[in-house]
Amino acid sequence: MQPSDTGASVATPDALTTPSPATAADDRHRPGQRAFRRANLALFAAGVATFVLLYSTQGLLPVLSADLDITPGQASWTASAATLGLALALLPASALSDRYGRTAVMTASTLAASALALALPFAPDLTTLVALRVLQGAALAGLPATAMAYLAEEVHPSALASAMGLYVAGNSIGGMGGRLLSGWTAAGFGWRWGLAASAALALLAALAFRLLIPAARHFTPAPVDARALARTVGRHLRNPLLVRLYALGLLFMAVFGAVYNTVGYRLISAPFQLPESVAASIFVVYLVGTGTSAAAGRLSGRLGRRGALYVSIGVTAAGLLLSLAGSLLCALLGLVLITAGFFAGHATASSAVGRTATEGRAQASALYLIAYYLGNSVGGTIGADAYHSTGWPGAATVGLTAMALAAAVTLYATRQAHTARRAPDGLPGRLSAR
Repeated sequence: MQPSDTGASVATPDALTTPSPATAADDRHRPGQRAFRRANLALFAAGVATFVLLYSTQGLLPVLSADLDITPGQASWTASAATLGLALALLPASALSDRYGRTAVMTASTLAASALALALPFAPDLTTLVALRVLQGAALAGLPATAMAYLAEEVHPSALASAMGLYVAGNSIGGMGGRLLSGWTAAGFGWRWGLAASAALALLAALAFRLLIPAARHFTPAPVDARALARTVGRHLRNPLLVRLYALGLLFMAVFGAVYNTVGYRLISAPFQLPESVAASIFVVYLVGTGTSAAAGRLSGRLGRRGALYVSIGVTAAGLLLSLAGSLLCALLGLVLITAGFFAGHATASSAVGRTATEGRAQASALYLIAYYLGNSVGGTIGADAYHSTGWPGAATVGLTAMALAAAVTLYATRQAHTARRAPDGLPGRLSAR
């Protein structure tokens, strides 16, 4: 199972070796046990803390621009810097968790990121704020790099799906809550208070995680083998299908970053001129992703992976085109379609990574997340610069370009698959379809 915004995790359940039911699996946490409830609540709280902090500045970008007299592109770096730091730290955080333990890395991650959050409201200028956000993103990497590995090791297989579902819910609520809380607070009291409110909520959630998380009983430390890790990563990057999936994750997230980094500016400007508090509420649309992420699995079962990707690309592109209309209703409906298409496409691509990688699935998923968060950083910044230059049509054009590239990647995969089906067994054409 792959989360949506998530903050998808580096490790997937099938990537981990689990004891057989006849042995150590018998004493792992099960529904009804106090330890099971504590583990679920702890990971929910950690997900809230992580994604409140990761997206805390996205809801207050217009306020930052007005107060610091900076462009949307400059303000967007406060959001892009955190996802960039997270992307760069995912693989190292995963390796550290193998060496020092899941709970130790998750605790250090959430508390360090929350401590950095307390310093953000005192940043004297944009450069300092962006630098702190890079460090905060790197600190946050410990949770998505480790959380599902902890659950797979400590929770009985019969309850793993429900435990992971609650963790993903924490990610979703944190992602939306961070945007709403900071945006609403900033609209009334300024961006510094918006960041302070997010920091306070995240710190409370991080402390709840530390108090609730049961000690790991099935973790076995492993030495960090940098050469073996590099070999595994190299094999994944030479796998054409995995590379295509990574590209799709990057392109879908580029749309999401471009749209959500600029939609607040659009709503407070002419012709809509909504109050900042109302514009910040637009992130409630994010809840659309919860339903479409779940529906993506059914869509893939009906149309196949590439069919689901074509639908996701089409829905996202339709939303971008609809959003170009001048009415507020079209703008909002367009945002709903963009969000639905993004989450469906991300869920389809990310779930395919674990099925495609025959070895080193944790690293394969990590590479997908790196591409995913890099897409947010690059798309968000380019989209904000385009908005500053030409308004909403510029940001929408960035999104449409990304979807055109995603369609090209998927079409190429379709043609490769058709070639493979026509090729006789054993010929290179068959191998290229992977």
